[in-house]
Amino acid sequence: MGRRGRVLALPGFILLALSAGLAGSRWLPGMWYVGLTKPSWNPPAWVFGPVWTFLYVTMGVAAWLVWRRAGWRGARGALLLFGLQLGLNALWSYVFFGAHLMGWGLVEMLVLWAAILATARAFARHSRTAGWLLAPYLAWVAFAAVLNFTLWRLNA
Repeated sequence: MGRRGRVLALPGFILLALSAGLAGSRWLPGMWYVGLTKPSWNPPAWVFGPVWTFLYVTMGVAAWLVWRRAGWRGARGALLLFGLQLGLNALWSYVFFGAHLMGWGLVEMLVLWAAILATARAFARHSRTAGWLLAPYLAWVAFAAVLNFTLWRLNA
């Protein structure tokens, strides 16, 4: 693929990452979430949209950097991990908001966090920048896991 094709693939990778958010948005917080007891440090609802949009864009850029450097064959494992963590990302919304299973949501989120860490390490083997681009995502999911745990304990 030529230089132009590699550059044009960037929006595709970003859209792929955003698709996890789109899939997860099928299960929105709704009235169930509004009625939960929340800690004082719970972010306001308006924060989540911009944060997740930023994170999905950086995920897409990271995956594109890895693909651009190593191709599908050279980065197969790293890109499969990327797909796995995207699926886990979307699944959490169903488990937590859709099924209202806060404890299982926490378990799923811990698996997601491990998948993100594995993806970041795999990406870093191809591009240090790509690995570091996943650091904010890893940090946000760690924060979200603490929030998930706190919500579970406050509302058990």
